[in-house]
Amino acid sequence: MINVPWENITAFGQQTLLDSKLFNISWILGRFCNYKCSYCWPYANSQTLDHQELEVYIKTFDEIRAQASHNGFTSFHWSFSGGEPTAYKHFLEIASRVLLDSTHMTTNLSPGIQWWERWLVATNLSKRRSITASFHHEFADEQAFEDKILMLMQNNVLVTVNQVMVPELFYNTLERCSRLRSKGINVTLKPQSDPTASKVISGYTDDMLKIMQDDYQQSVLGENIYQVRLTDGTNNYYIDQAERFNAFGFNQFQGWTCNAGYQSIIIRGNEVKRAYSCRDEKLGTLTEGFKIFENPKVCITKNCVSSADSKIPKSK
Repeated sequence: MINVPWENITAFGQQTLLDSKLFNISWILGRFCNYKCSYCWPYANSQTLDHQELEVYIKTFDEIRAQASHNGFTSFHWSFSGGEPTAYKHFLEIASRVLLDSTHMTTNLSPGIQWWERWLVATNLSKRRSITASFHHEFADEQAFEDKILMLMQNNVLVTVNQVMVPELFYNTLERCSRLRSKGINVTLKPQSDPTASKVISGYTDDMLKIMQDDYQQSVLGENIYQVRLTDGTNNYYIDQAERFNAFGFNQFQGWTCNAGYQSIIIRGNEVKRAYSCRDEKLGTLTEGFKIFENPKVCITKNCVSSADSKIPKSK
C-alpha cells in the first residue's frame, strides 16, 4: 500500500464520483436478515419482515432519477443492502429496474446457485455488476460460499468478500481469508465497529492493524485496482478502497465540505438521509417525499465510519 500522508490530505473521494457525473444510491431495503450474527450491530438486523411495498420502491427509482438529473447527474450507481436484501420477495424485480446503470449488492450470499442464476438474468442489462459478499462463520459453509462466488466471477460479476475481523478470532479468520484469496477472490479485512457504529472497537494489536491497513490489495485479472484518490493539494495518492480508512483512523471529517446528500443519498427502510453516519436531519421519506441537496454541504458529524459514507467526495 502506498504511504499516504493522512494528516495532510485536503480532498479525496472515489474516483468514479470525482471524475464523472455519477449519482450514488446506497439503499437498505429493510433490516430483516436470515442470519443473526453475534457481532452484528444491534440495530442492523431484525427477525421481522420490514420491507416497503414494491410500488413504493418503483416510484422511488423514478423520483431519484428526476431529482439527480435536475442537478446535472447523468449516470447512477445503485447499491442494495440490508439486513439481507435477497430476503425481499420482490428483490429480482427491484434488481431489474437498474437497466443500463451499474449495480452493487452487499449480501451474505445465502440463496442457492439457482437464485443467483435468476439474478444474473434480471441484471443482464446492467453496465456493471458487483457484490460485496459477507462471510459469517456462525451460519455459512465455506465451500458453498466459495462455489457461489466463483460462479458469479465466471459471469463477469466483480465480487469482494467483506470479512469482519473480530479481534479474538483474528488469525483463524485470516487463515480462511487466505484460502479464499488463493482462489483469486478479493477479500476486504474490515475492523469491527462498536455497537453504535461510531468507532472501531479496542482489542486490535499493532500487527493486526498493520495487516488490515496494508494486506489483501484489491485486483482484477491480476491487476491492482485503486478506487479512491486523495490529494494534499500538491500530490495525488491512491488506495484500493475506502474500507481501509477505519484501519488508519482516517474517519473524522467534521467541517469538511461533503457531497453526501448532493451526489449520493442513503435510503434506510422508509427514511432518506444524507449518509449513514450523518447527524443531519433526514431528507425525507419514501412514502411522504424527500428532497436531495442542490449543492454540497459542510459535514457536522464527528465520525464517519461507514465506507459507503467515507468514499463520497470531500474537501477542506
